[in-house]
Parts: sequence; C-alpha cells; structure tokens
Amino acid sequence: MTPITILGAGVLGLSIAAELTDRGITPRIIDPNGGPGPHGCSWWAGGMLAPHCESESAEPAVVRLGHDAAAWWQGHGAQVTHRGTLVLAMSRDRAELDRFARMTDAHRPVTASQIETLEPDLGQRIPRGLFYDTEGHLNPRQALAALRDRLPPVESQGAPDGGLTIDARGLAARDALPDLRGVRGEMMVIRCPEVQLSRTIRLLHPRIPLYIVPRGDGIYMLGATMLESGAKTRVTARAAVELLSSAYALHPAFAEAEILELGADARPAFPDNLPRLRRRGNTLYANGLYRHGYLLAPAVARMAADHITLGTRPEFMDEDHP
Repeated sequence: MTPITILGAGVLGLSIAAELTDRGITPRIIDPNGGPGPHGCSWWAGGMLAPHCESESAEPAVVRLGHDAAAWWQGHGAQVTHRGTLVLAMSRDRAELDRFARMTDAHRPVTASQIETLEPDLGQRIPRGLFYDTEGHLNPRQALAALRDRLPPVESQGAPDGGLTIDARGLAARDALPDLRGVRGEMMVIRCPEVQLSRTIRLLHPRIPLYIVPRGDGIYMLGATMLESGAKTRVTARAAVELLSSAYALHPAFAEAEILELGADARPAFPDNLPRLRRRGNTLYANGLYRHGYLLAPAVARMAADHITLGTRPEFMDEDHP
C-alpha cells in the first residue's frame, strides 16, 4: 500500500483516518492548526444523530446512511446518548408541527402530559409534539478528541510525501473545488442548571427553528441559523436574541442562563447539499458534509476507505452527480 496523507483534522479527515486505521493502514494527518479546535466548523456542531428528523429537508441518502452513525461513533470512543429527539411547537405554530410530521417518519405524537413524562421540567406548557425514540446525540468535542487520541499525532507542518493524498480541508479546499460553498451557522453554549433536559429538543418556528442539545451538568448547546454565506465572522446580535428568545419560550428559566460561548462558522456544501468524493489523479477530495457532519462522516469515511482498499466506486463519487 502506497503512503496515504490526509489533509485536514476536522470530523471528516479524522473519520477517514480512523476507518483506514481500522483496516491496518496508518495515514499521516496534516493540519496547519494542529488538530480539531475552534477554527473548524465541526467544533461548533450540535452533534445530533437524528436521521429521521433530517428527512424533513434532506435527501433520502442522508437518512439511509445516517442510521449507522451512532454505532460507528460508539465503536470509536464517542459517548452517544440514546434518548431520542423531541420535536415541539407552540400552539401558534401547530401548522409547522403538522408539516414536520408529514415530511418525516419513525415518530409518534405526544400530548402535553406525555411531554411532561419525557421531560418533567417542561411541564405541560406545550400541548403537542412528536417523539423520535430511535435517535440520539453526542458531544462533538469529546467525539473529536476520542478519534484524535486513537490516531497518530496531527502534524501542523509538512507536505504529502508521495502516494495518495486525501483532501478533507472543508471550505479551505475551495482553491481546488470551485463549486464548494459555505453555509453559515451560529450557536450558543449556555449553563442553566435550573432546567434539566435529557434529550435533544427541536422547537419549530416558521422562520428560525431552534434545537437544544444537552451537554450535561446543566449545559446546553443552542443552534438554529443556516445562512448562505462563507463568512466566519462573530455571532450577530439578531441570532443571539432569537436563540435566547426561543429558549425562553421553551422554558422561562433560560432567561437566567449564563452564556458560556458564542460561535459561528461556515459549513462546506455542494449545490445539492450532498457530500462528494472526487478523485483527481493521486488526490481524493472528500468534502461537502453540509449540516450533516457527524451524521454522515462515518458513511463517507467507509466509502473512502473502500475505494482505497478495495477499488470500489463510492455512492458519492463526484462524476455520478453532475
């Protein structure tokens, strides 16, 4: 086997490295930032492993390939919480809940009393919801650390030394992938020990739906925005206000939450929002996870490893998606 170098130590680069390592191949990993951290969009992700909820707007392939993500992450040291996803809407937004139910499957309707049974701190202030009991979530930073610790040290300097190069640099690869675009997301991490939630909550809204992912110890990740922009600027005042307003609508105690972090980054995406494996000579480009980083990285990593070790043609091979 010729030497393999992976450029980029984000969620996709590390996942491909882990999949190759599982097959007895030890790649070099080069990232000028020295490994995962706030510079990468995977650092700011929600970590939701929710293929059924994603079917509301995602292609069928995302749902199908995302089903195995939780098992893959657990097998690679990540701590996955299997408590499902609770999708809620205020009374004024009940049409959004009905639409969401029509667009997705593998859920069951829940009443106010059933919502209170699932999440006692929410009480019965929300009359209806949907419960997806097979879904889960993980802590992205812990998951990245688990992968990193199983792999050779990430090199901050150096260049490929022959053999095959796997380019998994995310938006930094736009110098070679002109059809790659950025989709900006903004998030907030808060501490609110007065509210105890055990699973991902999605609060539907016609304009900006909110998701709240528990991190443990009263810490929550709030996310919502999805803007067509590659700008990696700070969180806007509008986004911060809307995130907090939605959280307050879910539970008034969030008004007293302590803001720990505000983060924004741009996720790489191709025109159809599906990932790509693009082979150009001795370089294999792996990119375009869009908002499905932790859900699809395992599947794309397996496809890349199969292509390298078995010569198979990946489902997401670029030439098959004109």
